[in-house]
Amino acid sequence: MAKSKKAKEEKEVEEVAVEAEVVEMEMVSAEEYEALQQQLAESQAEVDRKQDELLRSLAEFSNYKKRIERDQILKAQTMKGDIVKRFLPVMDDMLRALQNAPDDPWVAGIQLIYRKLENILDAEGITRIEAEGVEFDPNFHEAIAQSPSDEHESGHVVEVLQQGYMLGERVIRPAMVRVAE
Repeated sequence: MAKSKKAKEEKEVEEVAVEAEVVEMEMVSAEEYEALQQQLAESQAEVDRKQDELLRSLAEFSNYKKRIERDQILKAQTMKGDIVKRFLPVMDDMLRALQNAPDDPWVAGIQLIYRKLENILDAEGITRIEAEGVEFDPNFHEAIAQSPSDEHESGHVVEVLQQGYMLGERVIRPAMVRVAE
């Protein structure tokens, strides 16, 4: 038993010596401590810069995505407007023909076709510009002539010569109008 007690004591002495070595190894001088603190501060600053760069990149990408989506919507609306512009003269001709049509049964069929075309325009978000009797606005109207009028104030639309159309907030074709003097 004396041997085991002595071996136990020697083991404890060795453990204390090892712990002392570890503590001595972990101890650093003031200069080394300052250098480590400086290195830590530099590393933290670099992390902060990288995080800021990442956040900026994410914001730029998000803005890029939004801009691309807006551009695609605008492009689609422009294409739709260009196609509709090509059909508007046909609708104008149909309307003039219907206004001067004789009393024949086929006129009802032509009127039905014209109403279907108008419904297609409505379904696509294309609306007529209301012009008659309103104040002339160069953003929505194109003045073709001026005429004296007792019924309308000066600067108001007397007659619509050709309908104008809008797609959302964008004018596809301004209304051609006659304005009161």
